[in-house]
Amino acid sequence: MIAMDPICINNYCFDRIHLWIQYDWQIPQFIEVVIEVFYPKNRKANGLVMFNHGFLVGNDLFFYPKKVIGAFTGDNPLFAINPSAYYNYSAAIVEQNWAMAFVSAAHSQTVGIPGIDIGGNPRVGQEAYAAASYLIKYGATDFFYREEETSRNRSFFDSTVATSAKFMVSNKVIFAGHSVGGAHAQAAACGFEKLQELGKKNYRVFDPVMFDREFIPAYSERLSKWDPADRADPVGLLQLSPVDQKIPILSPGMKLYREALSTAAMPMLMIVGECDCACLDDSNPPACSDDPKKVTQYTQLAPAKSDSWSVLAKVAKGSHCGYLTLKNDLCSMADKPSECKRCPGVESYKPEGDETALTTELLKRLIAHCSLHGGHAENRDSWLRSECITWLNKESPDGVVKLVPFSDGQFVAYAR
Repeated sequence: MIAMDPICINNYCFDRIHLWIQYDWQIPQFIEVVIEVFYPKNRKANGLVMFNHGFLVGNDLFFYPKKVIGAFTGDNPLFAINPSAYYNYSAAIVEQNWAMAFVSAAHSQTVGIPGIDIGGNPRVGQEAYAAASYLIKYGATDFFYREEETSRNRSFFDSTVATSAKFMVSNKVIFAGHSVGGAHAQAAACGFEKLQELGKKNYRVFDPVMFDREFIPAYSERLSKWDPADRADPVGLLQLSPVDQKIPILSPGMKLYREALSTAAMPMLMIVGECDCACLDDSNPPACSDDPKKVTQYTQLAPAKSDSWSVLAKVAKGSHCGYLTLKNDLCSMADKPSECKRCPGVESYKPEGDETALTTELLKRLIAHCSLHGGHAENRDSWLRSECITWLNKESPDGVVKLVPFSDGQFVAYAR
């Protein structure tokens, strides 16, 4: 039996998966995660969008009491995060029969309360990569361990679990994220080998093991032992107003990962709003800048005269939260006039509006591009001249929302 009771509407289903991830098989450091996922009812998803959300997780003072109560009620405080409600771009995945997932986690759990994740932590990107790989190999199930070879001689072994729960027919993944999640997605998009290499440099080694720590505990093989076809293969990156942070010891920031992506042969998009103080002023470094001499996330992703595949666009009247499909009070604080002095007197975009629709359409076209090329674009020129970029490189791609032109008159920027 599979612990799965998905909600299915029309041709798509929605489900939640709960598990624990040990970041490296040799180090006793764990993180509890919940994955929300939309997947085709026919269980033949051609790819997966893995989304890192942008809200602070773990700031609930009653997290642990709720955990104790939830052990008896079947509820979990992580279930209350619900990033799928705020980033429900499911309309973008239908045409190409893709799946879309979101991961929430309680960070730096101690004897007190879970720590608040404020961005710049590569661990969050590692979690997204591990969660995507989990969905590819095991599908929509909590009982992954029942089909593990290590469980063959145990009473619960069931070799049919994977067959019943899997919904992916490829391992192609577009990593995406908003705000701090946009920067976290930069790490995930680097792929397994690069995550391991860079993890050693910033003391965040990565060869994860999946655990069911609630009852047994049972566990998977470490990720390096998996068939490469079961590990996520990054084929694209979408960053919505990415916010990075750098705090000694706690959060080293994503600079190393952006530098790695600057040489990656993969479609990459960064979208920012001209009225977005969070990513243009508060982020360290800022997402982008009109000053070509200033170090930004974009200049690290797309150094001048490089062969980087990164493309940047700026939304006129774009805000930090205009991408959202549902208003969130915590996010909305970033767009208050008292907090952000950009665009005085200008009514920037709000959630559930025109910027949301533009985001959905852009993701739809990015998915179509990755699907057209079997997951990988043929070369840099084919990406920069693709229908996706041609559509984006207009004053108003969708006829409603306008973009801010760059100094050369174009509405997209990339390394030249």
